[in-house]
Amino acid sequence: MSDPTSSDDLRSAAPLRHAQTFVSSTPLALESGAELPEVTVSYETYGKLNAKRSNAVLICHALSGDSHVARHADEDDPGWWDVIVGPGKAIDTNRYFVVCSNLLGGCRGTTGPNFIDPTTGQPYGAGFPVVTVADMVEVQKRLLDHLAIQTLRAVVGGSLGGLQVLEWATRHPAAVATAIVVAAAPRLSSQGIAFDVVGRNAIRHDPRFADGQYYDGPGPEAGLALARMLAHITYLSDESMRSKFDPTRLQPRAIETGFESTFSVGTYLAHQGDRFVERFDANSYITLSTSMDLFDMGESDEELRTALEPSRCRWLFLSFSTDWLYPPTASRQIVDALVAQGRSVSSCEIKSPAGHDSFLLEDHMRDGARMIAASLSAEPGAEAAIRVPDEPQIDEPTGIFFARRLDYEMILRLMPEQASIVDLGCGNGELLAILRDRGHEPVLGVEWDQHEVVECVARGLDTIHANLDEGVAAIPDQSFEVALLSQTLQSIVDVSGVLEEIVRIARRGIVSFPNFAHAPLREMFMNEGRLPKEEGLYAYDWHNTPNRRFPSIRDFEELCNKLGIRIIEAIYVDSTTGAEVTEDPNLNADIAVVALTR
Repeated sequence: MSDPTSSDDLRSAAPLRHAQTFVSSTPLALESGAELPEVTVSYETYGKLNAKRSNAVLICHALSGDSHVARHADEDDPGWWDVIVGPGKAIDTNRYFVVCSNLLGGCRGTTGPNFIDPTTGQPYGAGFPVVTVADMVEVQKRLLDHLAIQTLRAVVGGSLGGLQVLEWATRHPAAVATAIVVAAAPRLSSQGIAFDVVGRNAIRHDPRFADGQYYDGPGPEAGLALARMLAHITYLSDESMRSKFDPTRLQPRAIETGFESTFSVGTYLAHQGDRFVERFDANSYITLSTSMDLFDMGESDEELRTALEPSRCRWLFLSFSTDWLYPPTASRQIVDALVAQGRSVSSCEIKSPAGHDSFLLEDHMRDGARMIAASLSAEPGAEAAIRVPDEPQIDEPTGIFFARRLDYEMILRLMPEQASIVDLGCGNGELLAILRDRGHEPVLGVEWDQHEVVECVARGLDTIHANLDEGVAAIPDQSFEVALLSQTLQSIVDVSGVLEEIVRIARRGIVSFPNFAHAPLREMFMNEGRLPKEEGLYAYDWHNTPNRRFPSIRDFEELCNKLGIRIIEAIYVDSTTGAEVTEDPNLNADIAVVALTR
């Protein structure tokens, strides 16, 4: 009836057998100006808190979630994020003490509209005050104080949970070591808010809503189901809906429902709505969806930088290519603001056809899970931090290029000691990790290939998922001592633009590239009349090569001169012999490594 890989879709209304309760008797002043005399919090914990109380991870749930983030044992009911949380998983409950609480305004044990209003003796209902994400975080902070947890290894959350992570990192910066924000953004778009507005109106205009006081009889089930159906459309993508429903669009699934069942997509949505009504409260839906819509860190770069200024943590942002509710472009706004402030941040746009709900699907969270695990392990003092050898291992030459990169040695020769480095087109991060381990700091990687970004984050490197041809405008002028571009020049579209950026963002640029004017290559063209094809960067046919450009040393020198860029040092090598070339390198060398400045 629904996608069996969705961890949230297996939820039921069964009692939360492992839920614990904390009551904060101190009145809670809300941002709206209202006050709650006391707050009850339903929460669950997994794993053990270590002696230093330093291994706690707080997980923040999305609108439809609750405290039951994962199974406590094989026989337990499914959790909403079993794909990420559990023994041996990305958030490993054998290593971390995991806490997840039901949100303020929820309906699964934490104070919300279904609680009794002490001033009336009746359920709050629609009279429950407006709550914000900041109010939710304040309640979570009280819970952690109750548990005697002062610092968190990480705060992690997706969607509405991601908004809470942003709030935690900026409202309680001293308490958060790592913030992991999944499928979230500075604010919801007007289109996203519009869907929520229609959903809330469907609930309020259900005849059984009874002004929100429906707890003694049948509630607004039709209105709540419609709101859920509408919201579920925003969680999917056009691609996922076409794949799921187009082949059987006129073959509705056999379910009992009062909603339209002419089309297969209709019965799917009806199933989602009917199931949701079993475990959720309509007033809570109104409360929580409103809190999402109210969250706003600002639209302009300046507003975002101001909002993020208090944070001091390491950041990881995961977005999904087909998520139009919280699109990657919106997530990138926050990343750019943090980069502009020189903060420790990594990001990855994960290719997924599944839309916003991708973070709940195991098949589409494999890369995300690996990066989450690495971000936790990379914390200072953490066990099993991921490292690489201190020195590159240079293999014997086998052709024009070495199996391990010969240009590494030359780059190290031109690299000032302990310089700060941004590596543009950093690949899998091997060289950047070597430089980090030699004492260079800070280091930042920029890479366009998703899987290479995952490898970089797994090495504990701050890495931004970005296309060099679109520029790196977020990086401030002269913010690094060295900007590195190793064996990437020949694949760039906007070569002039990237070279200009190198000398803008760093005091020194170091560029390595293959020299396509090398004598053996000239001979292949002349004698065979075809594109050269050998090991390494030349192991491609003319029609599938990733090399967009075929630079020579002389070409490169002329372009630098045209751009007003000065070559201050250069090393040229013939990789077939390993010898450094000083005479006519344009003819006799096939690797060039040059240092640049404005």
